[in-house]
Amino acid sequence: MSSPGSQNQLIHFEDVEKHYGSNIVLDNIDMSVSKGEFCTLVGPSGCGKSTLLRLVLGQELPTHGRVLLENQPIQRPTTDRGIVYQKYSLFPHMSVINNVILGFMLQCGMAERRRKKADFIQQGMAYLKRLRLDRHADKFPHELSGGMQQRAAIAQALILKPRVLIMDEPFGALDPDTREDVQLFLLELWEAEQMTVFFVTHDLIEALYLGSRLLVLSQFYTDDRGPESKRGSKIVTDLPLGREIKSPATKQS
Repeated sequence: MSSPGSQNQLIHFEDVEKHYGSNIVLDNIDMSVSKGEFCTLVGPSGCGKSTLLRLVLGQELPTHGRVLLENQPIQRPTTDRGIVYQKYSLFPHMSVINNVILGFMLQCGMAERRRKKADFIQQGMAYLKRLRLDRHADKFPHELSGGMQQRAAIAQALILKPRVLIMDEPFGALDPDTREDVQLFLLELWEAEQMTVFFVTHDLIEALYLGSRLLVLSQFYTDDRGPESKRGSKIVTDLPLGREIKSPATKQS
């Protein structure tokens, strides 16, 4: 693990604990993540994977310790960290294309929105085409299947090309063929944009296929505090997987 201040380090967890009342969810998380790493995160249900993502996003703050982005404490969500949730995050009163380009629109004043909207739509349509949603651009979320809504939410996050992309079981609603297609698209975009990715999944094969680094978070471990001690989850395995994009055929090996 690199230390705080390393040239290539982007995010650093420094002795992080997260409590909810008397319940300790995360315990002694201490790790560094370099720019451009694709970190897949697996672990038992209830071990705090989503809590860890919220700390990276800045939606929550640690009870003890610090989470640093380029040596500065993360204190709130910003547009340099995008997120795709397990459940769809589309606005029901907006069309698919308007949902996808919403991030662009919110960054502009009224005059700039009018001037640039055609370009924003063109960019949004390119993402929708790659995700096989271009024919549904003018529909509203309730007119789409669950898997289609999730693909639109993925486009909404990816189009802004955030420095850190946070994904919380984003492919659970997709059928196998679409899931593999979106996996490949995500890997292509990761390679092209050199984003840093945190990706939570319950599918170990998906974690090994997508990630350049596998993190296993668990509340089941032994330490010197004894079996009766209250403890939260910690990183019990940190495995480098390599940065080359793997063929889908590797899933069968």
